[in-house]
Amino acid sequence: MSASPVSLQPLPLPGAELFFAPNFLPAAEATALLTALTATVAWEQRAIRLFGQKFPQPRLTAWYGDPEARYTYSGLAWEPRPWLPALAELRASVEAATAARYNSVLLNLYRDGRDSMGWHADDEPELGPTPAIASLSLGAMRRFRLRPRAGLLHAPFGIDLPTGSLLLMRGPTQQHWQHALPKTARPVGPRLNLTFRWVSPAAPN
Repeated sequence: MSASPVSLQPLPLPGAELFFAPNFLPAAEATALLTALTATVAWEQRAIRLFGQKFPQPRLTAWYGDPEARYTYSGLAWEPRPWLPALAELRASVEAATAARYNSVLLNLYRDGRDSMGWHADDEPELGPTPAIASLSLGAMRRFRLRPRAGLLHAPFGIDLPTGSLLLMRGPTQQHWQHALPKTARPVGPRLNLTFRWVSPAAPN
């Protein structure tokens, strides 16, 4: 794994700690990883309940991690699959770059512009009050958006995430901001997002 020596640069956003490296992985390596992980990850399309009805999530997902890294979000409980060698190697590179530890990774595969992620904050109890969440993007560039939660006066913020880029959210970010990956009408190819995180084994699931 040949992660870039370029350090993560801070992004100015009040009430948040955001850091960004647009070229964390070389483009050729990011492309190879996208192909390999798309083929080898055990993808699922789970259903979520909205307004009393079940709807398939508009993306494919997978959860890998240490055996104790059980996770629940949006009413879905996840038991971690064992680390694939490529994911374990990526974890080591991301830990070195962000000076944080991660025992799990959530993978989201956005097959085209119709796939998306709605507004939310990663504020589940098992993540702790100030989690470090490292987001690695592979494939088509999509716009990542953030909006303030109640009580924080600031305009929404958006950043394009190119292939091989790494975005770190830490500190009070999840307390003050929500984030989303909206649909887009423009033609785009697949995008794979890997969010490395630490799930507390002692927290209730």
